[in-house]
Amino acid sequence: MTTLPTAAIQNTRWLAVASLIGLILVGLAWEMVVAPLRPGGSWWALKVLPLAVPLAGLLKNRMYTYRWVSLLVWLYFTEGAVRATSGESAASTLMAVLQTLLCLSLFAACALHVRIRLKAAGKEAVAADAASAAAEADARTQPAAPRQP
Repeated sequence: MTTLPTAAIQNTRWLAVASLIGLILVGLAWEMVVAPLRPGGSWWALKVLPLAVPLAGLLKNRMYTYRWVSLLVWLYFTEGAVRATSGESAASTLMAVLQTLLCLSLFAACALHVRIRLKAAGKEAVAADAASAAAEADARTQPAAPRQP
């Protein structure tokens, strides 16, 4: 039996989704319109493709997606921080700062979402998750039993 998500879970979910969509839009606008490396846009716009992958997982509220997005986002944070301080054009600096802020927002939303959901699930769910992970790891290390004819 599932219960309806609490308001905090819903808020962090939608903040994460909005931040991720914002990062995609900022990345596309930055490299295609606002401050492209070459006139008419650049292939650097493809950098947003990895951000499109977790969007479905966030919309489906998959805990695993929140966990790995909180790690992926640091690549984009690093790019934004470096380009914000590199002395590029004012438009590029503004986009870099915006990307950095969206990355911080996405990380905070993902981290809070995972923390709230784990706390709401209780110790039993955490123990069951740990036991499941241990069983999977054990199954991978065990050789397959020979088949009987």
